[in-house]
Amino acid sequence: MVKRPSLSGWPGALVLLVFLAAAPSFLPVYWVLLGTEILIMGLFAMSFNLLFGYTGLLSFGQGGLLGVGAYTAALLMTHGVTSLWLVLLASVGAAAVTALLVGFLCVRRDEIFFAMLSLALGMMLFTVAHNWREVTGGSDGLPVFSVPPVVLGPWRVSLFAPASAYYFVLFWAVAGALFLWALVRSPFGLILTAVRENKERLSFSGANVKAVRLAAFVTAGALAGLAGFLLCLFNRMATPDMLHWSFSARPVLMTILGGAGTFLGPAVGAAIFFVLEHWVTTFTENWMIVLGAILIPVVLFFPEGIWGTLLHAFRNRRCGTP
Repeated sequence: MVKRPSLSGWPGALVLLVFLAAAPSFLPVYWVLLGTEILIMGLFAMSFNLLFGYTGLLSFGQGGLLGVGAYTAALLMTHGVTSLWLVLLASVGAAAVTALLVGFLCVRRDEIFFAMLSLALGMMLFTVAHNWREVTGGSDGLPVFSVPPVVLGPWRVSLFAPASAYYFVLFWAVAGALFLWALVRSPFGLILTAVRENKERLSFSGANVKAVRLAAFVTAGALAGLAGFLLCLFNRMATPDMLHWSFSARPVLMTILGGAGTFLGPAVGAAIFFVLEHWVTTFTENWMIVLGAILIPVVLFFPEGIWGTLLHAFRNRRCGTP
């Protein structure tokens, strides 16, 4: 069941935002870097949740769209584009256009067929990035040696320092989350939920289900492109691994961990995913085995995800329901 975000969660969200804003002042640099990556991947997972949690479309092509945004950013910066805002717009636009072209075919199919078509998209883009060495750098990726500063009127802010990069990513992660929050609370968000719950009845009422799905796919693609732009800045490069199907599986795992259909569930899942990776890799390199061992009981006993289960328990307690 999809849960629409409500205004009652604003106090907690503000406390979380204050904590995130203050984090670089008391956390070691390593945790600031880890927090930056969590914010990027949290935004990426939330873009996937718009498709899966709210629209009912399982996409394995989000990594491909993230990679389009990352490679667009890397190509522009390595070819001398000095406006970071232009790079940002181009990255988001390229991912959105790619999603529009591919989505026009994908949204005509349901369930497993949609998933397989989106998977084919990702693998096609991965193959292009891996083999077109003259443009993409092939398997070595495309390094970015110089990132343009953030220009705000007379101010120029370099993103070289970890704290500066963190705040830049935090701004866009919050902006993306607010956009998604407004979207899922809008009439269009209700239509997305109707597509997931009963697309046949919605179609009988006169709505164009394919157009609604395409709009959701393009929106999720644009946000994935934004995450790709941020990931390129964070890693200082774009690599074919970003477009591989295994990378597209990451937001799926994060969303299942946190809770599909809950607004912040995927972001919580991203935090759990990366903190778990950090902790387990101090003992063994086979951290994915541990993640799998955790994921199985989560799916079996907490089908709403960790965050979704906590929300459900909190709401039942407020209502006095056992």
